[in-house]
This record gives sequence, structure tokens and C-alpha cells, in this order.
Amino acid sequence: MDYFKSFIIGGIICVLAQILMDTTKLMPGRVMVILVCTGAILGALGIYKPFLEFAGSGASVPLTGFGYNLWKGIKEAVESDGLLGLFRGGFKMAAVGTSAALIFSYLASLVFKPKITKN
Repeated sequence: MDYFKSFIIGGIICVLAQILMDTTKLMPGRVMVILVCTGAILGALGIYKPFLEFAGSGASVPLTGFGYNLWKGIKEAVESDGLLGLFRGGFKMAAVGTSAALIFSYLASLVFKPKITKN
């Protein structure tokens, strides 16, 4: 049942993002930023943690979960290191995801040839 719940919740988040892209003139990059910021804001309001406990991977895998992780890392670092933690916390908490994205995008650039169109 946990897998089903995660699949449904994650699917709903992705459907909402797709609806946002289809019904507005927002570019995909801006929608991604909206999702990350939404996760961080919901985390700061104390809403995302209970949602994450309910939905499991369905809430932690999409970009809203990445935003929540950034906020959580910053909060913990500010509590332990003060203002300096504001700059360090997000990097510490999201280092694995960011590193994986950089490594896999670099490998993809070696395998595939980009097609740059000239206008």
C-alpha cells in the first residue's frame, strides 16, 4: 500500500506541474524553481514534514522534496552555526543530489550530441 500511496502522491505533484506548464506561459525551468521554492516554504510553515511522513517517496523524490531538504539543511545549520549556517546548510543537505545531477548530465553530454539551432 505504501508504494501505491507514493505513486499516487508523486503523480499528483507531477500532474500539477504539467498543468502549470500547459496552462501558463511559464518555461519548464521556472516551474522547477516554483516547485523547489514551494517545498522550502511548506517546510518552513511546518506543513511538508507531516506530508512527507504520509506520502513517503511520493513527496521526497519530486522537486518539492528537494526544496524541503534545502530548507531542512539550512535550518539545522543555522541552529548549530548561526548566520554562517545560512550559506552552508543547503549545500550540505543537497550535496548528493546536486553531485549526481552534475555527473549524470556530464555523462549524457558525452553520449548524446546536442542539436543547437541557429535563429
